[in-house]
Amino acid sequence: MARYDELTDRAIAATMSAIEIYNKPDFRYRAETFAILAINGWELLLKAKCLKEHNDDVNSLYSENKRSSSGNPQTHAISFLANKLSGQGILNLNVKSNIDALIEIRNSVIHFYDSTGTLEVKIQEIGTASLQNFALIMREWFGKDLSEYNFYLMPLSFMMLPTRTDAIILNPQEENFLNYLKRLEADADESDTEYSVTINIDMRLTKSGSKDIPEVRVTDSPDAPAVRVTEEEIRERYPWDYRELTQKCHERYSNFKQNKEYYEIKKSLEDDRNLVSTRFLDPGNPNSSNKKFYNPNIMQEFDKHYTKQR
Repeated sequence: MARYDELTDRAIAATMSAIEIYNKPDFRYRAETFAILAINGWELLLKAKCLKEHNDDVNSLYSENKRSSSGNPQTHAISFLANKLSGQGILNLNVKSNIDALIEIRNSVIHFYDSTGTLEVKIQEIGTASLQNFALIMREWFGKDLSEYNFYLMPLSFMMLPTRTDAIILNPQEENFLNYLKRLEADADESDTEYSVTINIDMRLTKSGSKDIPEVRVTDSPDAPAVRVTEEEIRERYPWDYRELTQKCHERYSNFKQNKEYYEIKKSLEDDRNLVSTRFLDPGNPNSSNKKFYNPNIMQEFDKHYTKQR
């Protein structure tokens, strides 16, 4: 087994440990421990990528003329690796900003006194984005599918009673952290539909009048209950038309050509309602003129056929 394969396995183990700790019902050092283990997972993953880029040469991980207290060669820190890979166009800039936010949590959050829960929500938003980015990059860089793992953070709503305060007073450390996070979010590439700096969480618990809540899925069954979705909601889920989809492909892939192969790939995906929505000029007539709109997740399918820009 290659060294970088061993490191990716350890990166997954560290990240799963972070998730398991965070999702414990009662754990007083939740955010701090998650940040430490999540960063450990990212550092191992970035080191694995460096090894892969350098033919598995372990010397690529060592800092020149730096030794640990025991005399062993000292490896590059995660910040150095993130800067190096992002500078080479290998690491997405939104992902780098998310890692920077995690590092700041690790370095500072143990000094916070957060009686309002404000920071816990922010930390969860960063952590949720981190896990999504981690899974996507693991697949992109090493072809490893993490769908078999429970890669999610339990919503805070399930783990603590909601609190209400008339005013939120932040100490200087909290305020500095939130201002730093705002700067990272402001610099994020909002056109990037895959990778995130943070992911907003909005969860509401409501009381149901029925014990049996039906499952909702897209279906052609005439017996299924009707669910009405507004035009705005449809366009939010399927924001790209054909022109925009093609432009995204030109921007994303180094070997993309708008040719017969592209049209065939696109056509093969158009029956997937999760990826494509067809809008008819006459909704009651399936033979009327129509226009197709695409969900950004369709790019994951095109990734199987084209090479991403470096």
